[in-house]
Amino acid sequence: MGDPKKPRKSFSRPKNPWRSEQLAQELYLVGTYGLRNKRELWKTQGELSNIRKQARHLLAATAEVRAKDGKKLLDSLLRRGLVSEGVILDDVLNLSVEDLLGRRLQTLIYKKGAAVSPLQARQLIVHGHIKIGKRIIDIPGYHVTASEEGTLQVTGGIGTPKPAAPAAPAAAAPTAPQAPATEQPVAPAAA
Repeated sequence: MGDPKKPRKSFSRPKNPWRSEQLAQELYLVGTYGLRNKRELWKTQGELSNIRKQARHLLAATAEVRAKDGKKLLDSLLRRGLVSEGVILDDVLNLSVEDLLGRRLQTLIYKKGAAVSPLQARQLIVHGHIKIGKRIIDIPGYHVTASEEGTLQVTGGIGTPKPAAPAAPAAAAPTAPQAPATEQPVAPAAA
């Protein structure tokens, strides 16, 4: 069972870390989704591996086990927003890392247009400007469920609405330009 103070790693490194096509793919995903490091990508790949492993075991199981446990797996993936209504167990094997990375809070904030880049979306989240329902979420890797997606709010930062300027009076008589009231001349400091 292990010591509860020493949790197991939630990712595994690639067996061949220096293959050029693998490095290019990892670099593309890290840049596209604004991940902090490759460890976040490896965690997502491990999660996808576990989902696909469950689907493979269910496909090899008997018909009654497949019907009962397959529905549980598909309902779980439907709640998480990874599959759509009416998919079959074979479609779970077609899931990709991009599907899981697309459900991260950081990616959804960027796709909604609340941030101009995935890294700015990450900053908004870490600084506490994002709410889901009534909770402030400050974890960029938070997996947003399909039901929570409609309750995303930006409470600060670039996405907050600014108060409208008061309307100018129509047909006012032209006057001489005035200096703004906020600018005050600075007196030299006496030594």
